[in-house]
Amino acid sequence: MKLHDERRDYERAQLRRAVLQDDPYAQFADWFGAAKKSGLLPDPTAFTLATVSREGQPHQRIVLLKDFDNHGFVFYTNYASQKGQDIEANARVSMHFAWLPLEQQIRIEGRIEKVATADSEAYFHSRPRASQLGALASAQSSPIASRDELEARYHELTQRYEGETVPMPETWGGYRIEPQLFEFWQGGKYRLHDRFVYRKSTASAWLIERLQP
Repeated sequence: MKLHDERRDYERAQLRRAVLQDDPYAQFADWFGAAKKSGLLPDPTAFTLATVSREGQPHQRIVLLKDFDNHGFVFYTNYASQKGQDIEANARVSMHFAWLPLEQQIRIEGRIEKVATADSEAYFHSRPRASQLGALASAQSSPIASRDELEARYHELTQRYEGETVPMPETWGGYRIEPQLFEFWQGGKYRLHDRFVYRKSTASAWLIERLQP
């Protein structure tokens, strides 16, 4: 398979400092809102989460953004999963949104912490019941002999909690990523992409720089 000629130019838009928000959270909100309205992205909340294990091995996976504000970006998962184990060892993470139909990317780096248990409980019980049962049935990232075994566990729990509230697993909950760096990337003609990075300089101020492609 030859991929040398698999290429295209990027001419959809340009990104200039004059149109950037001074606050990266506001800039993210602008791009995120436009991404949702575009109708070109089936999962605009999907992002790649990168973590590093205790042994220094990087891991990546797709997770779904469930909330964001000026305090950070929230997603939910099993704390005992591979990502949870990595985070326990190293609280520095990176997130990446690849909105390729829009020729845009957003890269965010920062530190991560668990959200309050009450917040996790509230979100868990707002999910569809099938999703609640799925979270309870799966010991995420642990080996299992077959899918039949996993589905049998799911159906057993469905019967056990019929007519009752599904309990949130003790190892399940939310994380909040507090950014220290944002990069906004817009594909550009001649491969001269527009890249702007926001770096945290003080508690309330961000330094904005254009990066070469």
